[in-house]
Amino acid sequence: MASSGRAGAAGTAEFASTLPLCPVLPPSSPLTNTSDLSDDDYWPPSPKRRRTVKAVSASPRPKHRREKCSRTRRVTRDHTPADSSPASLVSSSRAASRQRSLALEEPIYRCSSSRSSSTFRPPPDPGDKVDRIWWTVDDGSPGPDLVSAASVVRRLAKSYKSYFNNPQDPDDKSFEAEALPSTELEYPNNHSCETFILLVPKDPDHYNPIMCLVESLYTIIDCYLTPPQKALFGTLPTALPTEHTLPHSPPTSSVANLSGDLSNSSHNSGNTAQQNHLRTLQRAIRRRDGPLFLHTMDTINFLLRSLKYPPLPDDVFEPALPNQLLTYARESWAQPSYRGIPKRVLLRVIEETYQRIVGPNIGQLSRYSAFTSEVYGELMPSFTDKIIAQTGLHAGSLLVDLGSGVGNVLLHATLATGCSAFGVEFMAGPAALAREQLRQLRTRCRMWGLSLGNVELEEGDMLGSRRVDALLPKADVVVVNNKVFEETLNAALRPKFLDLKEGAVVISLKPFVQPNARVTERNVDDICAIFDVEERPYHSGDVSWGSSGGTYYAHRVDRVGYASIRERFENARARSVRAGRR
Repeated sequence: MASSGRAGAAGTAEFASTLPLCPVLPPSSPLTNTSDLSDDDYWPPSPKRRRTVKAVSASPRPKHRREKCSRTRRVTRDHTPADSSPASLVSSSRAASRQRSLALEEPIYRCSSSRSSSTFRPPPDPGDKVDRIWWTVDDGSPGPDLVSAASVVRRLAKSYKSYFNNPQDPDDKSFEAEALPSTELEYPNNHSCETFILLVPKDPDHYNPIMCLVESLYTIIDCYLTPPQKALFGTLPTALPTEHTLPHSPPTSSVANLSGDLSNSSHNSGNTAQQNHLRTLQRAIRRRDGPLFLHTMDTINFLLRSLKYPPLPDDVFEPALPNQLLTYARESWAQPSYRGIPKRVLLRVIEETYQRIVGPNIGQLSRYSAFTSEVYGELMPSFTDKIIAQTGLHAGSLLVDLGSGVGNVLLHATLATGCSAFGVEFMAGPAALAREQLRQLRTRCRMWGLSLGNVELEEGDMLGSRRVDALLPKADVVVVNNKVFEETLNAALRPKFLDLKEGAVVISLKPFVQPNARVTERNVDDICAIFDVEERPYHSGDVSWGSSGGTYYAHRVDRVGYASIRERFENARARSVRAGRR
């Protein structure tokens, strides 16, 4: 463009000397009537051209015609570029005329009120969603492939140290690190149990099996037991209301009878029902009293097993009572006020899996090239909760994660909602951890009596994946953590979004189209003009790469609204063209 502009300037004088000037145009010329000319249809007179005007001033021509043309030239000198050529003047004059006319029109924006979804519609009412079966009928036995808390500590034994001791016997070496002292915890489903080694990490940021055991125990008691059953264990060490407040009455009379049977059992002859075992457990932790901790855990596990495996009825024709932990959970969690897995249970299962699989292998996630699209960062559970709430994911939805990392978003969303999920990851390290997380999460869900939605993982390039091309047209929600994606990668992803169905939502950390952008000639035909974009904030703790908050973008496919805006824009353009011809 620069070179063509200089060439036009150099040939202006020569071009002016070879063409007849406006004052001597023949009467039949369409340019003779200056009322039909726009200001931009003239070129600036050069010095040589001025001399030519003086030379022809004596020609027999009506004076008024010459004065009218001269006045027109004097007007155009102020705004016509000095380096313009006749060819460029024609196109620039039309564009300038069109822009002046468009400037008079009311601006049109992507989020105009004429769009069908200028503000995001709220998620469907839970009653309209596909009913989700969140429990499993499978046995809870973890099998030999379980990555347990004990296996993690054994593999990293050198990074752990002893915590408990025997206050009654200073010579007792059974609680030292070399002895690997351990205990078990009964999980809600049948035949599900896990071993915990009672050591603590030398680095306080590493996995702590004692705190993990205690938190899982509190979650089971808080969310799987009736109030009479909770009384058998004591008081949870908090005065604040929990996120999952259970009803004050048991769902079935059999559960109430069972809690009474436990309080009168031979094992509890020492008035176990009135003892606060949870408080005793906390006392043992504070005092580092190993024998007291082990004895208390034995009692707690006995009570849990008694609830999981109730005694057989006296009448041989009566059916045996089912697992009371799962029975109560299925009845209480199905209530309209809950309708699904309590958040405390959800986060506990996710955290258990992450601590055992990703935590010990966190070094694999730092093997990337700096300042590239391979830089790793995670969206935390609180961010995934935002996605679920905003998009209304449910059991009939399909979630696609482009750049899924270790699979955190996929696994969280499918456990919380029962949706189907697909993720593709290019880097080998995170992709391998994602596959292992999926295997272990399935096992842990069985241990907790839960079911997981369908999840599919792929390792490879998202741009060349045939599976991505096949699933995007069916996707309800697409997640792209493109915070550090190169612009070339973001640009290459844009054409793939043309296949998304109406109403699908793309969640990203960088926008594929600016929210509420003004519609112009340059962007009216843009690939991503089908999106209605909303900018939303995220807060501290929502992402792994910083302590401060930021913004993310929700792009909803709205072709109906785009067609309305395009129609308005075409009408405005047509009016501007007609106005430019006057």
